[in-house]
Amino acid sequence: MTLSRTSASQGANSPEVTGFYDEDTGSIQYLVADPETRKAALIDIVMTFDPESASTNSESADKILHFADHEELEIEWILDTHPHADHLMASSYLKEKLGKPNAIGAKVEEIAALWRDYYHMPDAFDPARDFDHLFEDGDSFKIGSLPVRVMLSPGHTLGSITYVVGSDAAFVHDTFMHPDAGTSRADFPGGIASDLYESLQTILKLPDHTRLFVGHDYGTKHRGIPEWEATVAEHRRHNTHIGGGVSKKAFVERREARDKTLALPDRMLSVLQMNLRAGRLPAPERDGNAYLKIPLNRF
Repeated sequence: MTLSRTSASQGANSPEVTGFYDEDTGSIQYLVADPETRKAALIDIVMTFDPESASTNSESADKILHFADHEELEIEWILDTHPHADHLMASSYLKEKLGKPNAIGAKVEEIAALWRDYYHMPDAFDPARDFDHLFEDGDSFKIGSLPVRVMLSPGHTLGSITYVVGSDAAFVHDTFMHPDAGTSRADFPGGIASDLYESLQTILKLPDHTRLFVGHDYGTKHRGIPEWEATVAEHRRHNTHIGGGVSKKAFVERREARDKTLALPDRMLSVLQMNLRAGRLPAPERDGNAYLKIPLNRF
């Protein structure tokens, strides 16, 4: 059974947020609803990918759609915060199934340019084709009656974005982790620890009561149960990497030292080739099957 947890609306202009934990990748997927209109958005939904067999299925995404149907929610948006390196995005699948627009940050174009080189595929990836909206920093839209503001939050990738929804919710992806786990890595191509620090500081300028919903949790040696919600005030005081006013220099040194010990995600070289197409598989070849191209000895 998928672990899920709902954070109730706190009143006017406050969304109801249900998080769904993907155990295989430690990812949290979100269904964000406007209690007034019953309109909703999906954020960072996972398409199941088995790296051993290179097989895909929609089981994880379909469970969330079933939940939305049960709650009588109408999906308006399919949103991602960045091209994920650890899970296959369900964006393309959901767009086809629901007929609703999908979106990501505009700097995905720059990320695609980096990875065209890594894959040696100069004509690959056209984000403007595969995403209906490429959001710039400061753009806004609505989920039902709830206003949504887009914030550029680079560091983990150069084009990661945060969605600030209503008066008290922000989806901060791979910036913060839960306060007792600190922050996310910044060593992927285009990632920079000093940029991550600045993004974290910008998020911490949101009102103290703002609920921050993170992109991943892997537990800690003291906590086995996945957690993904804490307030700005809680992160400012207690986040183990940046709480209490840690300096930029100290944060960058700690983050870079930690990142040097981390292995690449086991799905990264496979899923990025699809995620830069909104999770769409490569076109089938003459035998009817789709194939990936994996760079050897580049990482």
